[in-house]
Amino acid sequence: MYSVAVSTNPPLSHALPAAPAGFGEGRWVPPGESVVVAGVNLPGGMLYVGGRLKTLSGSTDPCLISGQHTVARVGNYRSRQMGYWPSYADASPEERRAYLNWLSEGRSNPDCDIGYVFLFFYGLERRVIVDSRDDPAARNDWQAIIAELRRLLAIYGQKSGSFNRYAGELLSWIELDGKSGQLYKQSVPDFQRTYELPPYLRLALGQAAADRAPLPAHLALAWIRLSPECYLRTAASRCPNEFERLFAQRYHEALGPGLVLPKNRTKLKFVYQAASAGLRGANVSLTFGDVPDVTALTAPIKKLMEIANQSTDELGSYSRLVGKDPGAAGTLEGLLLLPATLWPTAAQAKLRELTLHMREGRLSLPLKELLSVLGGANLAFNRDRVRGLARALEGADIGMEPHVLRGAKAPGEADTVVLFAQPLMNSDVGSRTEYQMAALTLQLASAVAQADGEFHDLEVAHLRAEIEGWVHLTLAERRRLHAHLDWLTASPMNLSALKRKLEPLPTAARETLAAFMAALVQADGVVSPDEVKFLEKVYKALGVEPKRVFSDIHAAGSGSAPVSTVQAEKQGFRLNAERIATLQQDTVRVSALLSKIFAEEADSAPAPAVSAPEPELEDEANAPLGLDQDHSALLRLLLSRPEWTRSELEDAAADLDLMLDGAMEQINEAAFEAFDEPLFEGEDPIAVNTKLLEKIEA
Repeated sequence: MYSVAVSTNPPLSHALPAAPAGFGEGRWVPPGESVVVAGVNLPGGMLYVGGRLKTLSGSTDPCLISGQHTVARVGNYRSRQMGYWPSYADASPEERRAYLNWLSEGRSNPDCDIGYVFLFFYGLERRVIVDSRDDPAARNDWQAIIAELRRLLAIYGQKSGSFNRYAGELLSWIELDGKSGQLYKQSVPDFQRTYELPPYLRLALGQAAADRAPLPAHLALAWIRLSPECYLRTAASRCPNEFERLFAQRYHEALGPGLVLPKNRTKLKFVYQAASAGLRGANVSLTFGDVPDVTALTAPIKKLMEIANQSTDELGSYSRLVGKDPGAAGTLEGLLLLPATLWPTAAQAKLRELTLHMREGRLSLPLKELLSVLGGANLAFNRDRVRGLARALEGADIGMEPHVLRGAKAPGEADTVVLFAQPLMNSDVGSRTEYQMAALTLQLASAVAQADGEFHDLEVAHLRAEIEGWVHLTLAERRRLHAHLDWLTASPMNLSALKRKLEPLPTAARETLAAFMAALVQADGVVSPDEVKFLEKVYKALGVEPKRVFSDIHAAGSGSAPVSTVQAEKQGFRLNAERIATLQQDTVRVSALLSKIFAEEADSAPAPAVSAPEPELEDEANAPLGLDQDHSALLRLLLSRPEWTRSELEDAAADLDLMLDGAMEQINEAAFEAFDEPLFEGEDPIAVNTKLLEKIEA
């Protein structure tokens, strides 16, 4: 309010009212403050009002809400009216009313035309880019602006790729302010996925490369999530928490502490490309010395995508189940499709409790009881689910017998299973022919021992001693054989069933198997009288003349004079270890025979109906203008700035193993073919037509 003195006696003064909102010098309305324009209350602040607000070029800033312009009585912000470069001053009275209505309603209606959202965004952009250069107090508004940008992106980011990109870039610019080294050690702020990797993330990656520091898993994950070159499959978006945890596990398994990025030649530089026409000509850039721009490389992101694809493959079955039945996520049915390392804490605690009950590293219990312990007492089980259970247990360093993952018949709910300690690194035990022959020996032994109606403790102890004597087997294989023997004591093999499996084999094949088992029994270099008797029973079960035991023993021995049957029965044999080792290595023929014996048996329980797999979003890189991956990477790099020196682009091309001139020509030809205009012009510096970014994004 102003006072004006009038020359009278006595003097009189009159107060002039202050200019109404929308007149006078333009001012920034702080966050949380309300202002009235044209009779409309605009809550929340964060906009410019007044009569004058100049741009860097001297024209009126398009974001300014000026009371000098006419406002209509009605306006519909849902209809498309504003042009590509909206301006409050150039808008029609109806458009101004529509804009004020949207502001007055809280700037949140999702049906609002994106032009009005951009008009408001221009004010936020000016406050950050222009005001903050000369007015330190302007930075006090940045936290409120960050919150507002995130709110607007949540509402309008999916509606407009252009707004998503510009708002995301401003958000990244704010996040970068004042940041120094080792961003790679900090958590990554939330960013919307846009056509470019957020500058904050590019700086963090570059700093890690400059420091030769292993890339933390959370940063590697953010890179593939936000990179325009990467498309993750459905499981990554449907099961984000499981994917994040599994990716981190597989990442460290493959790369130890983490991927060490090369320090490439392309240097990091950011040039802010404003959305507002009021900021045209503003040269706003940041450089970071020798920090490289690793987005000019393709090899690191390829490696990370391999790990991401492995993770989504492992989550595929779980993702499809949850997609069909979201309620299955917390059930045992769902957990069986996940590695045990991803199970909830309570479920993992149950697994640990099982290991505490393992005597001598093993635990026998009915399958139904095991399911009850794990929370699946009412879950109908079939072969696929039993296999899922075995896989999940392996992930928790627990093996299971019968070895259903190697073709054994799935047990029923009342059948016994044996759990045993098995480090994950030994989960492939069971594939070697030597192991399979040893397992067959135990199966035959259990069938023979059970023939008299009882599997005596002495017989079990004898077989355990035999297992420990099979020094040609690994420790992990012997550990599984002990568990297999526990299972056989509860579920002994039927001799007639074994005979039925072996009878179709030719006589020569059964004789080969018999001779091979004779070599296994004598692996410790001595064949005792008890072992001779045992072998005779095995030979008989195989349909091989029992008298062949002695000739086969001699064949595996030192070649000395034959020992009589009576002498063998009294003294046993002492064998040549080198000769035995040679025989044990000759397993090619036995492998071919066992492929018929160990074929997976059909499960009596019906398998669940399998629906057609849902289509997965492929992980193919986005290829703008139909370019290959390396040329696409160079194109994205070009579009990140309006101008480049030739030496900068030569470094970028070298990082991608491209010849610059040929690559630039190929990119320009693709742009001409698609849009009938070049992407860049000039020799040095090279000017980039960044307006094409809008078309390429589309």
